[in-house]
Amino acid sequence: MKSTGFVWDEKYVWFDSRTYSDWLPPEAFFQPMPSPETAEGKRRFKNLLDATGISQKLVMIPSRMAEVREIERVHDRAYIDRIKALSDDCGGDAGEETPFGKGGYDIALLAAGGAMNAAHAVATGEVDNAYALVRPPGHHAEKDLGRGYCIFANTALAALHAQRDHGLERIAIIDWDVHHGNGTEHAFYDNPSVLTISLHQDRCYPPESGGTEDNGTGAGTGTNINIPLPPGGGIGPYGLAFSDVVIPALDRFQPHMIIVASGLDANRYDINARMNLCSKDYANLTRQLMDAADRHCGGKLLMIHEGGYSDQYTPYCGLRIIETLSGIDSGVDDAMVGGGPWTDLHDHEREMIAKSAALVAKVPTP
Repeated sequence: MKSTGFVWDEKYVWFDSRTYSDWLPPEAFFQPMPSPETAEGKRRFKNLLDATGISQKLVMIPSRMAEVREIERVHDRAYIDRIKALSDDCGGDAGEETPFGKGGYDIALLAAGGAMNAAHAVATGEVDNAYALVRPPGHHAEKDLGRGYCIFANTALAALHAQRDHGLERIAIIDWDVHHGNGTEHAFYDNPSVLTISLHQDRCYPPESGGTEDNGTGAGTGTNINIPLPPGGGIGPYGLAFSDVVIPALDRFQPHMIIVASGLDANRYDINARMNLCSKDYANLTRQLMDAADRHCGGKLLMIHEGGYSDQYTPYCGLRIIETLSGIDSGVDDAMVGGGPWTDLHDHEREMIAKSAALVAKVPTP
């Protein structure tokens, strides 16, 4: 069994993500309905861990509010101040499709601080690995713009915390959220000390980013790899992307910590994308990253929750990840796992993955 840390705070589910209509123009003929980025999936994830008895076997890591000086490692001060002003008033939109209610600034700081506390616990060896179930998410947030429900760049901030406060020089970030990790890419695009790899549905969100041609710049050339996948794929293409791109890139880079931007919205029941992973697939991919972490960084593996919009199925994907990280078997079957053609691998998927695989040779070695 591994010692697995877990970050959770009740206030994460108090974050008000408003409604779809908050980011539509005033003339839109649209009946208001809740945002898909709701508290429900995250609460159900935590409740499932509680109900199976796993929660009490994890090492609970407290959350904290990040300090503004820490947030400034990624975000402009003017942007931070704007979010605070909106939050102190009655809420607003952080930029693009990122509405939030009154008090949202404080909870966003709590999410970033929770991610950094998890990084601290893994970096110092207090736990072998950890999962930070934080909200709101962060991987779309850019230095001066909130996007796609994300306000502060939780995953990027955790990586910088591990580097600057704990001396871990080389960090690898694997983003398996179904949407491109544009914010994390922007934060480290010219930084040779952070390897960023994003697996995502091709041109889903943001539609203008995530291509294989975006490979880093300057000193960071070769340290950003995008793996855009055609819609409809399951463990077939994801498995090939791991064997041909993710794992070889990690073996070249030899990181001191691996961080996963753990969006669970590539599952087959998600409403915000069209990919077909199931819970056991997340367990498989987690195991591969644990093996890579054992080879290169003493097992230091941190997962930070991002997207996941099937309130029914996301918790089961999360459960399988926690089981794999901790070595604890809940005994819970996934009645929805099924089978189907989405496990196959097709020629057009091979062709797209081959473009990403060609970039592995550019990854800098120590």
